[in-house]
Amino acid sequence: MEKQVIVFATNNKNKLSEVRAILGERFEIKSLGEIGCNEELPETHNTLEENALEKALYVRQHYGYDCFADDTGLEVDALCGQPGVFSARYANMEDAEYDDPQMDKGQDHDSEANMRKLLYKMKGEENRRAQFRTVIALVYGGGEYMFHGVVKGEIATEKHGAEGFGYDPVFYPYLENPAIEEPKTLLPTTFAEMDGKEKNAISHRGRAVEQLVKWFADK
Repeated sequence: MEKQVIVFATNNKNKLSEVRAILGERFEIKSLGEIGCNEELPETHNTLEENALEKALYVRQHYGYDCFADDTGLEVDALCGQPGVFSARYANMEDAEYDDPQMDKGQDHDSEANMRKLLYKMKGEENRRAQFRTVIALVYGGGEYMFHGVVKGEIATEKHGAEGFGYDPVFYPYLENPAIEEPKTLLPTTFAEMDGKEKNAISHRGRAVEQLVKWFADK
């Protein structure tokens, strides 16, 4: 039987491979480029929820496909929740206390520059607790739905690992225990030191996608 097509509003190959590994048996997951959407999707809001829904609605309204879109933020306790919704553009945010001579000022979504800024801001900080949070907005069959995934952890003092993407080399996740409210045991590997299967099993995006899969399974 032919699979139903649904668009994941991204061209990020890492994100696509993560989601296709989880949803690929049920749906044909198409990227923005595969439906001919080459423009930058709007992200004009100050919350992950609003940005994710804005992107999914844009695809539905302009291209006619059911669609889901995600927005993810790294929220660091010692930085009052920053970089949060601005995680992908953290290095480009104006900051009178920080300047990065290595950064190409015209380049957005520069993961290396983002990590350099984060490590600079966290230098000497004892409280390194943080969390990754993903919101997935689904526009499907005339309805709008939200799914959330969170993973708690700590910020490393330097980069470790070459897998993954984004802030993965500087994030150690906790081994979470449902029996206790706050996780205590830090895993010895960053997300960037895990293979894709290991990361998907505990990651924020993996948890949000699990909720999405469950929603489809219950329909």
